[in-house]
Amino acid sequence: QVQLVESGGGLVQPGGSLRLSCAASGRIFSINAMGWYRQAPGKQRELVAIITSAGSTSYADSVKGRFTISRGNAKNTVYLQMNSLKPEDTAVYYCHADDVWAPTSRGDYWGQGTQVTVSS
Repeated sequence: QVQLVESGGGLVQPGGSLRLSCAASGRIFSINAMGWYRQAPGKQRELVAIITSAGSTSYADSVKGRFTISRGNAKNTVYLQMNSLKPEDTAVYYCHADDVWAPTSRGDYWGQGTQVTVSS
């Protein structure tokens, strides 16, 4: 059974930094891409950043230059370094794994979400 486990959320002041981590557990052959989405109260879930298995990255315009997505050496881990945080970055952040190949399944997976609150 594939699971995504996130960590690293919390409360931070404007201008501060946080680092989110996500690890995919279970027997996995490959993952096409991993990414981070966020959902603020009353808003739709939106893509924040994505990184492919080849290392290509893409970011939402609102976070370019402030956030950095990277994959760990284990390849089934992904990080989101968030700098210069703003109150409008407040949201629940979700890890996503795209096209996960496992011994008995193939599909997309979501983490449980981690709260990020930017406030003074």
